[in-house]
This record gives sequence, structure tokens and C-alpha cells, in this order.
Amino acid sequence: MNIYFSGIGGVGLGPLAEIALDAGYDIVGSDPKESLMTQQMQERGVQIGTDQSGAFLAAAHQKQPVDWFVYTSALAADHPELVLARQLGIRTSKRDELLSHIVAEKGLKLIAVAGTHGKTTTTSLFVWALQQLGIPVSYSIGTTLPFGPSGKFDPASEYFVYECDEYDRNFLQFHPYLALIPSLSYDHPDTYPTKESYVAAFREFLQQSDASILWQHESEQLGELSNAWVLHSSDVAPLTLPGAHVRRNASLVVKALERLGIPGDVLGALNRFPGVDRRFEQLAPNLYTDYAVHPVEIAATLAMARELNHDVVLVYQPHQNVRQHEIADQYTSDAFQDAAEIYWLPTYLTRENPALAVLTPEDLAKNIQSEKLHVADLNDELWQRITEARDRGALVLCMGAGTIDGWVRQQLTTVQH
Repeated sequence: MNIYFSGIGGVGLGPLAEIALDAGYDIVGSDPKESLMTQQMQERGVQIGTDQSGAFLAAAHQKQPVDWFVYTSALAADHPELVLARQLGIRTSKRDELLSHIVAEKGLKLIAVAGTHGKTTTTSLFVWALQQLGIPVSYSIGTTLPFGPSGKFDPASEYFVYECDEYDRNFLQFHPYLALIPSLSYDHPDTYPTKESYVAAFREFLQQSDASILWQHESEQLGELSNAWVLHSSDVAPLTLPGAHVRRNASLVVKALERLGIPGDVLGALNRFPGVDRRFEQLAPNLYTDYAVHPVEIAATLAMARELNHDVVLVYQPHQNVRQHEIADQYTSDAFQDAAEIYWLPTYLTRENPALAVLTPEDLAKNIQSEKLHVADLNDELWQRITEARDRGALVLCMGAGTIDGWVRQQLTTVQH
């Protein structure tokens, strides 16, 4: 089978392309931007074009007929490549339909990690533990990892571990052998207009899973489920990993490996976990980056930071205005209690409803103690404040899913040169 990936350099499609290549499929793809992912794929002999007008797809299809065109949720319905693929009669789908096909065709048992927060870390912990225990594993994770590629197919593996995203109802493509739910709180209002519809989708996902493991808080929201293992606070494993939420996520992995009957020093393996990119990742002394965009995630990550340093300075960039309208009331002093200072940036805008007024930093932070709050922008003045805070010994945490991470990394590169 010949598969074409439109947006092959992205964090969603890139790992899937690696998996397809490992599994023996022919692949080709396009992406308007060159990236580490596209470079890695090209080094493996994959032909990748930057032209998405349709010309590259047409040439690739003429050279070897494309059987399946895979695209991201971000691709517009009138995108030239998608339009052409349909005109050519090529099967088209988003990534999850293809991944579900690969898992079924290869006879793998799917371990799916779904939930509002903690998916990436829990999936990474699971993969890391299996690797450390010498168990072959195939997997897909939506971030770059310090201990392997983001996606991998191992022909010797029995299990496929997957970070299963609820956005755009993607996770309902799957019927897992085992599902793990690290957390559940309302998110993605552009896909789920109400909390009830969000919870209902998770209930449907778990009902089509052979078995599941989740915490009592999530179980109470979802109602009675067949073949669910419900964990309580006493089930948190005696781990030394930093961050209470990370230890809870790792405890799900402990219970999952126990259920699967996988032996070995699981606690020792998990305590050696090196972390993942963009999840409390240290970029330099006293400087960290994190992907959190929800008050629950923010509070958990700040608590982790405070385990290391009592003086925590947060630089926060909210993500997506439509989401801010849903969570604005959750920005309270309690959520930010572990931050000594807060620099609040304008919201990063993406996939927006033009009818919604853009909420300002002042709108969003109105319930937070004003004496520790500063409205800021990504500029030289902010970098000066960050530098001063680091110099005094504070831990600076730069948080958001928009441009903030790239900006911080660029500032560090400029300083180093």
C-alpha cells in the first residue's frame, strides 16, 4: 500500500508516517515547512515535497498510484491536495482511521491513553517502562522524545501504546484492548459544545474498550462502566518522580502493567523516566517550558515547579480564544497559588470563531491577585524580566501551546551566539 501524508512534518502525522514506514508500507508526503521530522524522514529515503498546490501529489500518484491520502484536522476542506485526492478517487481520511487499520492488520493489542490532561506523559511513561523492562513495543506519541522516535512499529511487539486524542472525536475510531484515563475535565468546546457531550464521548470510548483503568474522580463523572478498574488515592505508587500529577500518571502505568501480567522492576524503571519535550522541560538553568493550556494543568505544573523552588515565576500564553470563553472563570488565585509572579500574554489565536470577542489578559486574569500579575508581550522587556528572575535564583516557567516555546528557544539561541 502506498500512503500519502499531507502535513507529514506535524506532531500528529509525522509519527504515524514513521510507523507506516516501519510496518512496510510505501509512503510519500508533503509539508510546506521543513522540520526535524521531515529531515529524519528524508534521511530514510522518503520523498517529501513543499509544494501543496496539488502538483506534487499528482506527480507522486503518476509515479506510483496512491492508495490512501491521510491529512490532519487542520487541513481545510477546500485544500488543493485534499480536493485533488478525492477527484483521483484516492481513499482519504484523518490519521486515526489509518492507525486503526495498521493496528488491526498487524494483530496488535491497543493500549490507548485518553483524557483531558496527562495523555502525553502517561503514554511516554508506559513506553519507557516497557522499553526498560525489555518488552518490544510499538507506539505513537504526540511529542518528541529523548529516548526514541515519536512513532515506532516493532514487528516483535504484542502491544501498540497510543496517545489517543479526543479532539474532533478522533478517539472514537478505536476499540482498545486496554484504555487508561489520567484525567477528565471539560475541554475542546469547538468539538463538544457542552460538558455533557464531552463526557458522553468518553463514556462511548470506554464502552468500546475491552477494559479500562481510571481514577475515582473520573469514574464518578462517567458513571458505571463494565470491566473498569477504579483507582483511589491509596493506589498512588511509592515513586520518586517530581510532580504529584506525574506520580498519579505513573501509577496508572503500574496498574496497567500489573493487569497485563508484565513482570520486572516497574517502579525502578519509572523512577528513571527522563521526561518528554514540552512537559516541564528544562531549557537552561532555572528556565523551563511546558505545554499546559488549562487551569487544571497549570495548577499541577506549578505545584511540580514549587517542589523544586519556592520562587516560581510563570510566563503564560493562553491558547485559542474560543477555549478562553469556556474556561475564563477557572482562572482563579487558587489555580495560580504556587506562582510568586505571573506575566500574562495575549491569547494565541487559532481555529477561532470570528463572532466571539477576543478576551484580553485583563479579562482573563481579573480573579487573580493583582499584586503578582503583570500583562506582558513577547519582547525584549519580557526577556529582561525573565533574565532578572533567573539571576536571583527563581525558577521561570514559560507555558503555552502557541508561540511562546519557540520564542524562548530563539532568545536562548541569540544569547548563546
